[in-house]
Amino acid sequence: MGNPKSLVLVTVDCLRADHVGFMGYARPTTPFLDSIAAQGFVIPSAIVAGAPTYYSFPAIFASRYPLSLGRDLLGIAPKEPTLASALKAQGYATAGFVAANPYLTRTFGYEQGFDVFKDYMSGEPGPLSNGTTSMASGSWLRRLNQQLESKASQIGQVGRLYRELYFQYCQRWAVAKPKSLSALRRFPLADVLVNEAIDWLDTVSSERFFLWVHLMDPHSPYYPANDALVMMKSSVPAPFRARYLNDSWNRSDLSPKRAARYREDMIAFYDAGVRWVDTQLARLVERIKQADRWDDCVFAVTADHGEEFLDHGGRYHPPSRLMEELIHVPLFLRVPGARSRPVAESVFSLLHLAPTILDSLSVFPPESFCGTTHWKQIRNGDSWDGPAVVECVQGCTNPFRMQNRLGPRVLAVRERRYKLILYFDPPAEALYDLVEDPKEESPLLATSQKQVRGRLLDQARVHLERLTAGRDPETQLRSRIRDLQLEWSHSA
Repeated sequence: MGNPKSLVLVTVDCLRADHVGFMGYARPTTPFLDSIAAQGFVIPSAIVAGAPTYYSFPAIFASRYPLSLGRDLLGIAPKEPTLASALKAQGYATAGFVAANPYLTRTFGYEQGFDVFKDYMSGEPGPLSNGTTSMASGSWLRRLNQQLESKASQIGQVGRLYRELYFQYCQRWAVAKPKSLSALRRFPLADVLVNEAIDWLDTVSSERFFLWVHLMDPHSPYYPANDALVMMKSSVPAPFRARYLNDSWNRSDLSPKRAARYREDMIAFYDAGVRWVDTQLARLVERIKQADRWDDCVFAVTADHGEEFLDHGGRYHPPSRLMEELIHVPLFLRVPGARSRPVAESVFSLLHLAPTILDSLSVFPPESFCGTTHWKQIRNGDSWDGPAVVECVQGCTNPFRMQNRLGPRVLAVRERRYKLILYFDPPAEALYDLVEDPKEESPLLATSQKQVRGRLLDQARVHLERLTAGRDPETQLRSRIRDLQLEWSHSA
């Protein structure tokens, strides 16, 4: 088998495994990827190493666990070896295009190793939010509402009525009605990034290249391309209606029962976002074929985490409960010259993604990588051992604030059949049998499966011991200095 030279890595924000056609989804979200799935390898049990994005990507790019430098540090450390830097050191032309995700910017070190890096951020990065409508922060009505809101929870149904009236006021009168869906979007659509990627590919000629594209189309707030809604046979909503649905879904005062009325609309928007990604990837691959580079190119598609639609009463992807809809992601890998075959159901942590890809390119991984290659097993259809460990800091929805990163840890140990989730403050655990209970509706009794529970607890202990013992003080210090500079710049 000849050694392929180039690599295209596509990461899709919020793409859960069970909304992809080649993973069994019934709706036509990924017809293009489905059509090429037989040309490569579909890894059925790909599990992220952390969620959301800022806890997922250190494993994808640097092959290390997200909390391995300490809970207070995020991103890629200065000078930390990554997939990009490893390929650049081998003479690859490198480019990264990120659709305005504030956690994948230069601020957090993701430009390292790239000749060309564009994050589409118009200003200083800040935390993502899911809603789109709010009143001016300095208005007297906003201040009055804040005072009344603090008392609303104490006055029962009257408070609920007040919150409903205020929401309707904000939607219908306080803010101008939007003129188009494009005016509401937070992120550039996939076609924008693919256009830029194609232009860059035209400049590399016959050079070996690494292209990374991170797409945000399925991310909230959900405002998909009109054409994607048509492709999915969904009606194109008026801009006001689309905003109303998104902001209704985002209301923290709605119980899961009340939010359920908007669920199908949100899933339709989300699925259309996935379809637009698939459509643009078809364009990207077609351009690579036209340049006669497809037979010389590894092509990988995965996600940083999934998305919840009331599966367990929640919405979006907050770092709290590491359920399957958030940690199980699609992973497709096409390597020229490797004969496609079914991949074992063994659990594949994205900690192993970078070394596995590098192995398929015949490039040695950096010594700092914690993951190991599974390319030989994938190529030969063999199984492998070991669980996936997933970790995050509970409730850290705004990582730009240092105090938010110091909360209690949440840890999951995921085998093929069983998954144990550990909460550290207050201490609690939940063991699930994913064969008998794939939707994780009924954790096993504390008195059942003691041997399994003991094994997974021991694996969690080993993980934590390795995490603390293996910390690199120099890398930790560089990251801490950068973090202090970020804090100072935001407080200046």
